[in-house]
Amino acid sequence: MLSPADDFPIHQTPEPAAFYGSPSRNAYDRYFFNGYSPDGELFFAVAMGLYPNRQVIDSSISVVAGGVQRSLHASGRAPLDRFHTEVGPIRVEVDEPLRRLRVVVNDPDRGFMADLVFSARTPVVEEPRFTHRPGSLVTFDYTRLCQWGTWSGSLTVDDQTWDLGTSEVIGTRDRSWGIRPVGERDPGGAPGSDPQFFWLWSPINFDDCCTHFDSNEYADGRPWHRFGAIVPILDGPDAPVCGPGTEPEPMRDANWSVDWEPGTRRARAATIELEPWRGEVERIELEPILTFQMLGLGYLHPEWNHGNWHGELEVADESWALADLDPLDHRHLHVQQLVRATWGDRVGTGVLEQLAIGPHEPSGLTGLLDGAG
Repeated sequence: MLSPADDFPIHQTPEPAAFYGSPSRNAYDRYFFNGYSPDGELFFAVAMGLYPNRQVIDSSISVVAGGVQRSLHASGRAPLDRFHTEVGPIRVEVDEPLRRLRVVVNDPDRGFMADLVFSARTPVVEEPRFTHRPGSLVTFDYTRLCQWGTWSGSLTVDDQTWDLGTSEVIGTRDRSWGIRPVGERDPGGAPGSDPQFFWLWSPINFDDCCTHFDSNEYADGRPWHRFGAIVPILDGPDAPVCGPGTEPEPMRDANWSVDWEPGTRRARAATIELEPWRGEVERIELEPILTFQMLGLGYLHPEWNHGNWHGELEVADESWALADLDPLDHRHLHVQQLVRATWGDRVGTGVLEQLAIGPHEPSGLTGLLDGAG
């Protein structure tokens, strides 16, 4: 089964490009973007996923402003042409690979319009491969790149429009591909163990550099994936964004501490520690400004979970007041907090993404959904 992608020298297996390298139904290929003003007036995020062995493509855009989060979701049959990254009213365009990407949203009837351009301010960073095998199962096996950038263009939600060309709106994007749990659960087989997942992810924008940290941990606190880096800023519009000489400064070690908001599983303050191979430990203090529900992009969503089949094309929108949500409802555990970051004399802005399900000894969490003491 040939497609337009077969005319490009991108093949990784003897198969045509339409056939994914793994037969797993959990295979996926995904875009993620976030953008924010440092004062917290605006926070938005966009996601688009392709699930080749489920023949599904889906996408969401979600915006927080004035204490309200508004989301637009779209899902449909995946196109044969992998370069056709569009579903319903949401489209992602790669204007210049690894340097400039465009997000277009056109659904005035539901109150969403956008023409947004993400421009890189750093090289791309390849996070170490994520591989998690509980017992004989492969739950996660994927690669992700991360990149920091600025936004331009315009965004309209209902009767409010933001001109990103006249305000400082920065953010992060990532691209990931491989295997992770998606779509409807396959029936049959032995029952699994009680769920446990602990995840922190914190890319930060500073004026003269950027930093990155993430950690996936078992219930006893042992990391099965951890990464920290100090990332250089591009020194010009034609500076290379990948390849030799663009790598981030590697860390000997990285660590974290979180002051958990009592009765929740989210931070009221946090610290990231990056230990370089030479020099002293770099300590970054994080102060949350607002909370964005990843539910708005389909994560842990009971209906718009990634990879679910909704038919040939289905589009819907929803909204909620953030102050009304129960932080211990399992749907609301996965969040990105916009944070003000202080690193010595530097002050920056970024996110602290958090998802804690089940016990986690270092955090004092013992049950499935209990809050911090």
